Amino acid sequence: MDEVRVVSDPLEARLLPAEPGRAVRVALAVPTSGTLGMMAPAVLNCARLAVAELNTAGGLLGLPIELVLLDAGRDPRTVAADLADLVRAGAVAAVVGAHASDVRVAAVRALGGRVPYVFTPPYEGGESAPGVYLLGETPARQLRPALDWLVRHRRARRWALIGNDYVWPRMLHHAAVAYLRDAHAQVVAARYVPVGAPDPAPLLDLVARRRADAVLLTLVGSDLAAFNRAFAESRLAARVPRLCAALEENGLLATGGDASGELYATMGYFGAVATDAGLSFVERYTHRYGWQAPVLNGHAEASYDGVRLLAALATRAGSLHPAAIDATADGTTITGGRGPVTMTARHVDQPVYLARADGLDFDVLDSF
Repeated sequence: MDEVRVVSDPLEARLLPAEPGRAVRVALAVPTSGTLGMMAPAVLNCARLAVAELNTAGGLLGLPIELVLLDAGRDPRTVAADLADLVRAGAVAAVVGAHASDVRVAAVRALGGRVPYVFTPPYEGGESAPGVYLLGETPARQLRPALDWLVRHRRARRWALIGNDYVWPRMLHHAAVAYLRDAHAQVVAARYVPVGAPDPAPLLDLVARRRADAVLLTLVGSDLAAFNRAFAESRLAARVPRLCAALEENGLLATGGDASGELYATMGYFGAVATDAGLSFVERYTHRYGWQAPVLNGHAEASYDGVRLLAALATRAGSLHPAAIDATADGTTITGGRGPVTMTARHVDQPVYLARADGLDFDVLDSF
């Protein structure tokens, strides 16, 4: 098995940078603490898998890739400052970010386009800063068709919108209001809660009081798991569908599974999607890490794509300089677990799936 060097201490990365001409270091910014900390093991595994495959094939611009792990579960300003310090010290030449959008906003400002920055999760859209490349699903692709599906198939007309209080949930809710209006449905309640284990009881009471017949959830990580556990134990579970914009296999396990038949998720990747690309990805992941490895999920697979995209962009430009990459990024194609995706205007278009929780697994219902 090819070993991948991961520097887990940013201070070590600054004090002992890679020798010039011997390796290229990439910061992998992923929450290892906080509400989203549960995503780290599988994300790191998939990033390491991508690096191992690239290094076997010649690396990035002819140099082996090393990863510098940075905890992106902390305050966004702290994460952004640490990334900027790594760049100023010459300790990293690029960033792959698998974290929340408030961290992205701070990081884009702090980095100032000095190094390429690939952002992998679903996001709210609208990012256009130079040197930023976005893999994530945006609301028009991820949210609109899923809401339409539930309005049609579950007759969901009265929606409650519940999310954490930061940029991604707020922008998704703003889009959802318009999408639901177009689908002849309405929003009857909306609530934002601070990140960090909110009490589900007032949120369940809000859904019941407003007689909502569906819920859009933009809670994340352990907050989403806590809400879904409480909801599954309530009288609402069997009659009120929940649509989650950030629920994947790892989060479903954290919830303890769901047998209500009314818990839905929309993402660009589920392990249950049995395409040739998806099956090949699962096989390679399992071969490297074994059957007991952290479960594959959309956030983790996107980190694989993020590392592969960075390498493909640099190869196409012949450089890691953001201006050179910006000039040649359109048309760059990679193939990961979700199949081939191609970059246009520094975003990618991709299939998005609607799945329903079935115990500890997902049953994929439709693709858009």
